[in-house]
Amino acid sequence: MTDKNLLYYGDNLDILRRYIKDESVDLVYLDPPFNSNQTYNVLFAEQNGSAAASQIKAFDDTWTYDEQAARAYEEVVQGPEGASKVIRAFRDFLGASNMMAYLANMAVRLIELRRVLKPTGSLYLHCDPTASHYLKILLDAVFGVGNFRTEICWKRSSAHSDAKQGRKQHGRIRDLILFYTKSDRWTWNTQFLPYDETYVSAEYRHISQDGRYYKETDLTAARPGGDTSYSWYVKRRTRGAAEWEPDFLEEFKRPKKGWEYKEVKPYIKRYWAYSKENLIQFWEEGRLIHRETGMPRLVQYAEEMSGVPLQDLWTDIPPVGAKASERLGYPTQKPEALLERIILASSNEGDTVLDPFCGCGTAVAVAQRLNRRWIGIDITHLAVNLIRTRLKDAFGDNAEFEVIGEPVSLPDAEALAKQDSWQFQWWALGLVGARPVEQKKGADRGIDGRLFFHDEGHGKTKQVILSVKAGHTTVQHIRDLRGVLDRERAEIGVLLTMQEPTKPMKAEAASAGFYESKGVGFAGHQYPRLQILSIEDLLQGKGVEYPSFRHSNVTFKKARKAEAPEKRRGKQLKMDEVL
Repeated sequence: MTDKNLLYYGDNLDILRRYIKDESVDLVYLDPPFNSNQTYNVLFAEQNGSAAASQIKAFDDTWTYDEQAARAYEEVVQGPEGASKVIRAFRDFLGASNMMAYLANMAVRLIELRRVLKPTGSLYLHCDPTASHYLKILLDAVFGVGNFRTEICWKRSSAHSDAKQGRKQHGRIRDLILFYTKSDRWTWNTQFLPYDETYVSAEYRHISQDGRYYKETDLTAARPGGDTSYSWYVKRRTRGAAEWEPDFLEEFKRPKKGWEYKEVKPYIKRYWAYSKENLIQFWEEGRLIHRETGMPRLVQYAEEMSGVPLQDLWTDIPPVGAKASERLGYPTQKPEALLERIILASSNEGDTVLDPFCGCGTAVAVAQRLNRRWIGIDITHLAVNLIRTRLKDAFGDNAEFEVIGEPVSLPDAEALAKQDSWQFQWWALGLVGARPVEQKKGADRGIDGRLFFHDEGHGKTKQVILSVKAGHTTVQHIRDLRGVLDRERAEIGVLLTMQEPTKPMKAEAASAGFYESKGVGFAGHQYPRLQILSIEDLLQGKGVEYPSFRHSNVTFKKARKAEAPEKRRGKQLKMDEVL
């Protein structure tokens, strides 16, 4: 490993074993797909104004007990004793079920994740109640029962009804996040939430001379701590409405005329909570007042208080809504505030954060913003391309990272095409920043991807359609693409091909003429209507010719520009907003 941020394409189990060293990671967050009996689709909001959304089958999250699951099970059985016992008990209870497949595959990965964690490291596993009870037992076995810290409950949606298809049950609106540590010494930064408005208005009801709201706090304690055996001497003038003040010079021993003196001790069966030196410092800072009895009280201003220490019930972070500015269209996308809270609590600047199921990259994006190193792993090129685009939009050139596992040569690309045609297609489209289109069985319309752009003032969305071919290509493919171009009324068509184009293919493409832009900044520019790009061209950095700069390209929803993290500690409600 290097000091660079790293984004891996591949199976996270293989990546963990091949690349991630022992005790090299400070924080792991994982949100693994679960056996919910549905196909997750990556949804991208259309940029051309249509109501329908393009859907790409990113992964089918239904786990099945196959050879891979059986191998994972056998490996865990032969591994650490705790995990071995638990996984065998699961097998006896669950049999060769999909749930068993999920748990076996998770077990081998959790063992690796524990290995890569530093002794001071933490792991947060995000799941729903469907499998949380099994996962908690599994985590107990891998990390040790004594290293369980918290079961966080996150309210992920507002109230709704789950009484569908004859079901009679409560609405399900929460996720669980299981927090474990590698050892009994772990990185921890307490996070605070603002006080409840009712509490603030009731407690901070006094107003200082400079208009700040405050409360008075008792300076005594039930048990002694440190220097608590002293007496506190106070004095005040006998005329007028004078207030008590400390008698630092101990004038009570030689009283002056016109002054009243008093010795103050803690209440019965109580002790001073602070040393005498602390009380003197509080007075010098203007934070000490005295009651009529002479008893000192500490002034605490609402604006200076840290707030309520974070508890295990999180109801203040809403999900990524349909109109949220950070929404990218990924169905399981988690809000940045959720990851920010976890990363701030369990890591420090410069620490390394790992997400082995990084999806659309929320964890790595937040880690980047909070000045942490990060490692992301995903098994689809679709996700890798989405993360690459997200980081570029949010951080520009400030997001320096290396992508490992992608083809870097023509033989690599050929190997990927043979291994998985879908991954090859997503990878090729990603090289030109195109968005894959939904592919339905038996409904091939000659379009594998699209680029959308605006090049005129009225904002009309225009498009580039792309076709990806990994096999042998001929001039007929160019003719077919031209027909699709005319049918779709698209401005430009592009063929991405493994082979170098032949002369007849080039001639046929040239016969389609040019698209001439009339937009400001593009006026008079001509772009070939039909273009051919070989994989070799793409690897050398060549791209699609079309009217494109940051604001004209609207293929993907732009990730919002990254902002400096708010300092949660000490952030309080203003009293004039409460009262």
